[in-house]
Amino acid sequence: MSSKVSLNQSAVKIADLTKRYGRTLALDEISLDVRPQELFALLGPNGAGKTSLIHILCTILRPDTGQAWIDGFDVVKDPLAARRRLGIVFQEPSLDDRLTVYENLNLHGLVFGVPRKVRKQRIEEMLNLVELTEWADKTTRMLSSGMKRRLEIARALIHDSAIMLLDEPTVGLDAQTREKIWSYIKQLREDRQITVIVTTHYIDEVEGCDRVCVIDHGKILVLDTKKLKKTYAQQILRIIPKSDEVLQEILTSHSHRLTGQHGETILLKTDDSFTESFLSEYGTRIRSLVSEVPSLETVFLSLTGRELRDQAAGVRERTYAFGKRGGEHTR
Repeated sequence: MSSKVSLNQSAVKIADLTKRYGRTLALDEISLDVRPQELFALLGPNGAGKTSLIHILCTILRPDTGQAWIDGFDVVKDPLAARRRLGIVFQEPSLDDRLTVYENLNLHGLVFGVPRKVRKQRIEEMLNLVELTEWADKTTRMLSSGMKRRLEIARALIHDSAIMLLDEPTVGLDAQTREKIWSYIKQLREDRQITVIVTTHYIDEVEGCDRVCVIDHGKILVLDTKKLKKTYAQQILRIIPKSDEVLQEILTSHSHRLTGQHGETILLKTDDSFTESFLSEYGTRIRSLVSEVPSLETVFLSLTGRELRDQAAGVRERTYAFGKRGGEHTR
């Protein structure tokens, strides 16, 4: 019998979660709360720990230490109850491409015990929302990547999910499709009053979120609201000197302004007066200089000293096998 714990209105609560893969520490005592109906973003590069955290919340992985609750249900002690509260869009494709669009949605509803009448109504609603009604009887393998993503989002909400987890839902999609996916997410959140947790590499995608959690190397670097940019970001000069000698001179003379270095590229904190004086001193000795206004990209640079960029999949990600859990293929 399921037992629910009162967690003071937290949709998701995480307390001191740790996860290791051999000697690699993927999650280092992560703690956070996600509020009901919040649009919450986890931002960080591959290897930051985002997917490990999502997999623990999905009950795919067990934490080494710590606890996590989904709508009051412990993901380790009561995984089935926790799982039923979730709608999940995994990073890897998880549709059965031998089935039609409608059959994929119907199968998901059957697995979660959604009554036939309710199931039929929700399938129609979701197909209409993600603009796949005309494709309902088409085999899923005929869909484009963007259409499959839209179908996965629709499938995640056929049952009574209160919390939606989306792990890199727009990775590999073109800009127009990414924008469309986000419009569906925001409309679903408003219509169904659900909590949405999304992981992403894309800085621009988290601008409209209620809160952003920047994570790297298994640690939370900052958890903040829209004040994030104002607090941490600042104007930056991205400089490429003409020679190693000039590079070393700039590093020595302006070490107090240094926010990062990537090969021959130097990143310096700046303001209008400094930019003017820097150009006066180094103008003929630099190959390139770009002034960047504050953005979430510069927040990440300020926090980590490195760019937020896609990376090749690590050994752990490459060796994940596909299986079935709760009626869905999972990675």
